[in-house]
Amino acid sequence: MDDYTSFRITVPEAFQEVFSHLYFAANHTKQVISKTLYPSYQTIMIFNFGAKASLVSRQGATIEMDKCLLLGPIKQAFDYTLPVGSEILVANFKDDAFYRFFGSAALPGNIPFDPDGLLDENCFTSLWHELQEIGTVAEKADYVFRFCQPYLKDRSSTFEPIAHFREQDNAQSPIKVIAEESSRTQRSIQLNHKKYLGYSAKEISRYHRFLKATGLIRDWASEGTKPDWHDIISQCGYYDQSQFIHDFKHFINLSPNQYLRFQQDICFAEPG
Repeated sequence: MDDYTSFRITVPEAFQEVFSHLYFAANHTKQVISKTLYPSYQTIMIFNFGAKASLVSRQGATIEMDKCLLLGPIKQAFDYTLPVGSEILVANFKDDAFYRFFGSAALPGNIPFDPDGLLDENCFTSLWHELQEIGTVAEKADYVFRFCQPYLKDRSSTFEPIAHFREQDNAQSPIKVIAEESSRTQRSIQLNHKKYLGYSAKEISRYHRFLKATGLIRDWASEGTKPDWHDIISQCGYYDQSQFIHDFKHFINLSPNQYLRFQQDICFAEPG
């Protein structure tokens, strides 16, 4: 085999509340492959096999992946590099699943982290060794699902209203609506949102607005026509062009025009 391979792995129904998807990539070409990972507001666990892949932070720092690494919630794009002979398997945690595994929704300092550092045992290093011996990607993925199941705690009842609201296609403010429906203060709902998800309702609302804008840009690009920037700004609810550009710089460090040119090099990991 002498090529670059990448694909999503569908999650079995029993685990669809836990993972949005798994992702596999392997570089069997004769050159280094560099990609950009799109912000997803998910926390991911990366298993690295073969040559060591690396991440490049927004500040320009290079972080080598060893066996297993946690990262997230991913709020801004970052670059990653797959050297010749590298393979990665990425598990994308969904909603409150990361909290249910580790008792926290945010990593210390929000930096790449060894998952064994969040537990009192080296279970994920052991998992890496076991995965290393498994042949096919499908078998590796199935093993990850079965391995994680005993560590998953039940969903907290205080998160249920937030989970239910997230399942609805609702343009209203979740904090206000949930507070009114549950007779609780908006402050308590805000704290629970941050506690279980690792980000505020305001942050995710801004992100969804940005996602809508990128989707509209891709729609225009697929039709081979130049985007109508004013129409996109209006449809997505931006105040003006300056705010529109600022969001693109914030999330992916590109202007809308640059995103239009380079989108084929961006790896989409949008939440399921």
